[in-house]
Amino acid sequence: MGFALGPRHDEGGVFRRTALFAAALAFLMVPFMTDAQAASGGPIKLVALGDSLTAGYRLPADAALPSVLERLLKAKGADVTVANAGVSGDTATGGLDRVDWSVPDGTAGVILELGANDMLRGTDPKVTEGALSAIIERLKARGIPILLAGMQAAPNLGPDYKARFDAIYPALAERYGLTLYPFFLDGIIGDRAQHLDDGLHPNRQGVETIAARMLPTVVRFLDGLRQGATR
Repeated sequence: MGFALGPRHDEGGVFRRTALFAAALAFLMVPFMTDAQAASGGPIKLVALGDSLTAGYRLPADAALPSVLERLLKAKGADVTVANAGVSGDTATGGLDRVDWSVPDGTAGVILELGANDMLRGTDPKVTEGALSAIIERLKARGIPILLAGMQAAPNLGPDYKARFDAIYPALAERYGLTLYPFFLDGIIGDRAQHLDDGLHPNRQGVETIAARMLPTVVRFLDGLRQGATR
């Protein structure tokens, strides 16, 4: 009897150590889990709210930015979906008009990419900033954190317009405490090989470049969701 107790006691120790290891491993494998996700057991739901740069103008669905970001995030072990709420031709005011139905309940965070069409039309930066501010306030009222993707004006619009437009995004990020990706098109501007033949929209390779450059900021944003922060 005394001899038999030794193996049983040892097996219990092995079981406890295995259980502890499994629990620790499970914790490490969900670095981006939010409280809402933990309660529902589902993926973190992001929405990319934007214009043609988000929609994937003239590209198949799997080559659009939301799909590419989702793929890259999943490759890092994040259980995330990124819904494509991009509408070609949309301005910041157009995004404001549809934000309530474009971002459904249950959304954990929004990647906000709007303003490029405002710039191309020479819209007064005050109008663009006002619309973006209203979108942000609508989402914040619903408790939805925002990653703001910045845009910069083309030099041919003049130094005054460029200075006023370029200042919109850092100012909004500071005012509302948002995660900011300073320039959405970083890494592809001036590179014709990463654009469609219109010279404005990224091609498949261009989107891959944008997504790869944005990825660290998106990962930080998701980590903020897990910790209950938004910067």
